[in-house]
Amino acid sequence: MTYLLDTNIVTAILKNNEIISQKLEEVRSQREKMFMSCITYYEVKRGLLAVNATRKISDFLVVCQEAKVLLLDDLEIIERASEIYAELKRKGRPRCRYLDSGDSNGTQLR
Repeated sequence: MTYLLDTNIVTAILKNNEIISQKLEEVRSQREKMFMSCITYYEVKRGLLAVNATRKISDFLVVCQEAKVLLLDDLEIIERASEIYAELKRKGRPRCRYLDSGDSNGTQLR
């Protein structure tokens, strides 16, 4: 089976949620494939950058090594969007959401 991790699941992993951690161990032990969309990457990374959560960013990068990020075109787009969001949030500006995702690389997810 293939798993697509959404923002809520990745956040639960970073918070060491016991139920999610157990399921993650099952997935690892069965050597199942895990993915996350670049939108999930963006949402998690921008939130961590906005609060300067450097330790959690390191933890997040470990998760990203296990769950391949499905890109729109280039990860640099998402990196820059994360930085822009964090900068605007620090300035108290309203947030905007311009990104939409799709399965651009032909991967079938169940």
